Amino acid sequence: MTQSTTKTSPRRRKFKIRWIFYFIIGLVGVLAIYAWATGARQEAIETGEPHMKAAIYTNYGSPDVIEVRDIKKPVPNDDQILIKVHAASVNPLDWHYLEGTPYVMRAMGVGLRKPEQPRLGINLAGVVEAIGKNVTQFKPGDEVFGGKQGAFAEYVCARADRAIVLKPASLTFEQAASIPTAGVTALQGLRDTGRIQAGQKVLINGASGGVGTFAVQIAKSFGADVTGVCSTKNLDLVRSLGADHVIDYTKEDFTKGSERYDLILDNVGNQPLSGFKQVLKPKGICVMIGGGGPGDNGLIGPMARPLKALLLSPFISQKMSMMMADLTKNDLTTVADLMQSGKVKAVIDRTYPLSQIAEALRYLEKGHARGKVVITMATETK
Repeated sequence: MTQSTTKTSPRRRKFKIRWIFYFIIGLVGVLAIYAWATGARQEAIETGEPHMKAAIYTNYGSPDVIEVRDIKKPVPNDDQILIKVHAASVNPLDWHYLEGTPYVMRAMGVGLRKPEQPRLGINLAGVVEAIGKNVTQFKPGDEVFGGKQGAFAEYVCARADRAIVLKPASLTFEQAASIPTAGVTALQGLRDTGRIQAGQKVLINGASGGVGTFAVQIAKSFGADVTGVCSTKNLDLVRSLGADHVIDYTKEDFTKGSERYDLILDNVGNQPLSGFKQVLKPKGICVMIGGGGPGDNGLIGPMARPLKALLLSPFISQKMSMMMADLTKNDLTTVADLMQSGKVKAVIDRTYPLSQIAEALRYLEKGHARGKVVITMATETK
């Protein structure tokens, strides 16, 4: 008695993938219509004494819409700490909030017609100034760092049980502020999604950027053989971070090379998925970092490529995955410990005072930053 097996033809697979993609796009459209119908609420910007400086945007647009203005200094509730911010780092997510792209972000609660939260910034380092009555893990005077929306300001209030941890004394505030999104993205992308192992061949595409500079070093700390892809001017930088091999993308296309990799961490999105498939080992993993660049606009923007990869992944032997960082206390501490031990260092390209936040975002938008761009709180709160 014979047993028959049914195989799905490549044409039928493409048909299924196409309709799954259309379904997701349609669902996003329904969410957008619902958000438009229900309106958009913008949080009030409180004024009064005592006040502080903060970066505010009340409409979507270019960095020109940002204002650094006086707003009321926040007061912590029972479960919060008040942090005097010393430094905050700039991330691609900041310009997506600023520009309101991809548009699916607006439908998912960022604010469809206007930003619901008019405060910019997500990463910070500073000193605890006051604590709520239920807070036991921090005290005034503690130096801390972590993630909190509204970080481009002289003060922020943050829940003590969320993504805020003690800053190692050996790190400057600028170094600590560079960790949260970039450092944790690199760690989780390699360790959790990429399942990195010692001895593996790992390629970091975009090795000289914010996530890339952390990723090269973290991959080396796991004992991997690391190849970094960057431009000519950044080859020496990536070598100095410990990369075993460097590829100048202006002169060589790594997707056409003979080397095969166990893991690719893609921070750029400048290569077709077929190229990654070509240079991955049969059981290799490609991890695409969510966030994208300033040109990734449209309905779902930078999510389109990872979405295609997720739909493709079940039909090939390699794994195509997308990830975005989940800031946790444990992983913030893990990256800080790696820095304290000397295995990882922060690469800071430029620092700007808070008054020049628009210039800092414009610089990051150009896509040529080497490592991180950091904001320092140069003004004094009155």
